Amino acid sequence: MTGPLSSGRQAPGQPKLPTPPTGWPIGSYNTYEEAQRAVDYLADNDFAVRDVTIVGVDLMLVERVIGRLSWGRVLGTGAASGAWFGLFVGLLLSMFSTAEGMAAAPILIGLLVGIGFGVAFAAVSYASTRGRRDFSSSSQLVAGRYDVLCQPRNAEQGRDLLAKLNMGTHG
Repeated sequence: MTGPLSSGRQAPGQPKLPTPPTGWPIGSYNTYEEAQRAVDYLADNDFAVRDVTIVGVDLMLVERVIGRLSWGRVLGTGAASGAWFGLFVGLLLSMFSTAEGMAAAPILIGLLVGIGFGVAFAAVSYASTRGRRDFSSSSQLVAGRYDVLCQPRNAEQGRDLLAKLNMGTHG
């Protein structure tokens, strides 16, 4: 399955260099979801979708602020991520434990050491920002519009199908 940021199809052994898209525009949409729905409609109507490309135009990096960071939140998150990793390592070590009744010891030790390292790394990382970034966020690459391009050999048929989709006639 490919998404909006995956490399798409490429011949084996070819370098992954940026390549401008080719084809004729057969549709333009305000959201990626609308462009995806258009290509899905083409696929549902037995169109040669291997000739189709969705191109995001006027790219923007959108950073959405999730919340305020505090020492408590940073250390809690560090402890939680360290606990997961420590638990994983502890479980792996317990599978090789030969002592009777001691299979739980590697799990507990892994969990505690993982929490300790998680808290330590989170504290060092947060302290190094010196208060310049006291918030958490998530970033997303978004386009101002999404054009659907098609190779010239099938562009007219694609444009006709998308016109039917836009008019609401799915027959």
